[in-house]
Amino acid sequence: MDYIHFNPVKHGFVQRVVEWPYSTFHRYVRSGVYAEDWGGTAEIRGMLIE
Repeated sequence: MDYIHFNPVKHGFVQRVVEWPYSTFHRYVRSGVYAEDWGGTAEIRGMLIE
């Protein structure tokens, strides 16, 4: 699930996982599986997103 949820950040669509509105990530946050800030940001991960 981590891989799937981080893909929009990895491919430059958003800066943070929580910003991708089409993800099941939001359901997992509501159920307490993930923290809303899970995954950090692309910048923190050392990814160049332009």
